[in-house]
Formats: sequence, C-alpha cells, structure tokens
Amino acid sequence: MTAAPRPSMDSAELALARKVLRTEASAILGLVDRLDDRFSRALDLLYACPGRVVVTGMGKSGIICRKIAATLSSTGTSAFFLHPAEAIHGDLGALRKDDVVVAVSHSGETAELLRLVEAIRRIGACLIVLTGAPGSGLGQVADVTLDCGVTEEACPMNLVPTASTTAALAMGDALAMTLAVRRGFREEDFAHLHPGGKIGKRLMRVEQIMHRGDQMPTVRPQAPMPAVIREMSAKRLGMTCVIDEAGRLLGIVTDGDLRRHLDPSTDLMTRTARDVMTANPITIARFMLAVEALKILEDRKITSLVVVDGRGIAEGVLHLHDLWRTQMF
Repeated sequence: MTAAPRPSMDSAELALARKVLRTEASAILGLVDRLDDRFSRALDLLYACPGRVVVTGMGKSGIICRKIAATLSSTGTSAFFLHPAEAIHGDLGALRKDDVVVAVSHSGETAELLRLVEAIRRIGACLIVLTGAPGSGLGQVADVTLDCGVTEEACPMNLVPTASTTAALAMGDALAMTLAVRRGFREEDFAHLHPGGKIGKRLMRVEQIMHRGDQMPTVRPQAPMPAVIREMSAKRLGMTCVIDEAGRLLGIVTDGDLRRHLDPSTDLMTRTARDVMTANPITIARFMLAVEALKILEDRKITSLVVVDGRGIAEGVLHLHDLWRTQMF
C-alpha cells in the first residue's frame, strides 16, 4: 500500500517554529548576564549541604524539577523530587534539617509552594528559589533567589509555559554542572553511577570484564605442547599466558604462535611452552578504560591482552569478544 504524500509544512508554521526556538534560545541567553553572587551563594549552599537536595515545583515546573533532580543525582549530588501538594498532605517526613530545598515557580506565588515554605522553615532546611519574579512571595522568603524571568513565552498566546520552563531548566543545569566541577566529579564517577547506560559502558574498567582466576588460561614454561593446547582449548580465548611459579608473566602462546611453529622437520608436540611463546607481550593494567584497551587491540591487530600488576604478575586476560559482548561500541 502506497503511503499518502506528506503534506508540506505551511510557511507560517515554519515561521512559528523558528520563532519558538529563537524565543527559547533568547530566554537562556538572557540569564547569562544575571549570574552574580546570588548564583555563587546558591552553589555554596548546595556544595555544603550535608543532607540531600530536594527539588520541588508544581505542574510544568514540577516536570523541570524532576529533570534537575535527575541531573544532580547523576553527577554526584544526592537529590530527589518532592511533589509540593503531596508534601503538605503527608510527605513532609522526607524533609530533614540538613537538606537544601530548590523550589521552581515562574510566578513565585504557587500556592502549594508557599504553604510548603512554612514547613521548610520549621524543619530548618535551606531554600533556593528559581523564579521569574524575584520580588514574589517565594522570592522574598528564600535564602537565595535566582532570577529566571523571561520577557515572553514561546507560546503564541503567551500562556503555555515554554520559554520560562526552558530558562529554569537551563539554570538548574548550570547549578548542577558547576557543582559537579567543584566536587571534582570525574568520568570514573559517572561510569560508576551509570553502569547500565551507553556512556557508562564506554567508561568501564578492564577489571570489570577481564577473565580472571580459573577463567584465565595459564601454563608453566616447561609445559609440554599437548598440555598447552588443552589449556587453550579449555579456556577458549585462542591463547594462554606463560607464567613462572610466582605468577609473573613470561610470555604468551597464541593460535598464531602454534601455526608459525608448524614445521615438517620438527614435531610441534615435542616442544614446550617456552619454545613457542612470544616473550614480552603487550600488557595493560586492570584500571585502564575498556575503550583504551580496544584501541590497543585494534591498532595492534590482536585479539587478547594480558592484564598485569605493577610487579608483572598476571591478573587476567581481556579478549576482544568481551568488549563486543558488553554492547558498548
């Protein structure tokens, strides 16, 4: 069945879409010159917070709050969203004295948030307000008020929260990112908090996926070739480490090594691991990022890397297939 032709977008619709994007972009740019010592004080409160960051707002602002809380949580700050209406109907137990509350309200007069302020003050938590009306009820009672005002909404009727919610989200992101930098949040920390995500997998450490212990193929240098082949076949990595009594890596035997030593004049089965091994193979440390290990494998056109510690002790084997199985690339 042939699909119906897609109607072309009216020029007026395109113009409106462009206006929406320009209006929201302008709303964010309008925040830049308003950043001052109030932003710094808000950052100080968040950084020094011994408890959790509680983000709260109603309606569309509440949706923005959920995103801000999620961004904070993913960058090393314990944060969660608290619905203000549910808070004043029994969920206040989630608030503690050592928390910092971040409230988002474009008008600054959201009834549920104003009712929540009394409880916040009674509990003793600090309050940061992101609002388009710094002189509003919320703006005046906050410990720190950040001006997120916009000149107009992107909505043609100037009613639907669009530019204002975009501005509040951008301000929340600015707080979260500067806070993450102040905390010294690193790629390794991000990977630890995102083990199931694509980015987290790309930041995996070699030690998380390498073959170790009984899964690691090893033989002694004097091992006869039948024993070497049995070990390689049993561990199914196409290679085996050759180690001494202390576990130090002496070399490796790979499928390629076996093929290179197939000589009609010499019986391969009479050789030992030392006779056919590749000495001083390429090694890596267990703390290396998996993506860095992958680059070594690809650049060297090999399929396995031995993981050793600072003393040269073999700790594991990383195989190219291990990286593929993580679906990280």
